[in-house]
Amino acid sequence: MVLTILIIALACILGSVIYYRSLACLPFVSGVLLGSAVSIAKVFLLARTVDKALTMGGKHAGGYVSIQHLLRLLLSGVALFLGAVLPQLSLWGVAAGIFAFQLAIYNVQFTMKK
Repeated sequence: MVLTILIIALACILGSVIYYRSLACLPFVSGVLLGSAVSIAKVFLLARTVDKALTMGGKHAGGYVSIQHLLRLLLSGVALFLGAVLPQLSLWGVAAGIFAFQLAIYNVQFTMKK
């Protein structure tokens, strides 16, 4: 999943560089880097959550997984908020980096079925 996120981030950065052809692409690039970093962190947090939930009982595991999901959602929300507030970051870049997580999940689902 991390490799897929990095490939999507590089494609977005390359598209931004080609589109702007100047240093005006830097806010978008920094937004993509922040969003991709959040997506990669979410991958590792999800893996840790699954590993820990497998060692718990059924009722406790469900609550733990729900809380961890909300924390990962909050992490995405904080990154999007920073992208909206800080002029050095492009909100669209952050959104593209965060959206890479969902695309990586779909990629894993399609490659696992084959």
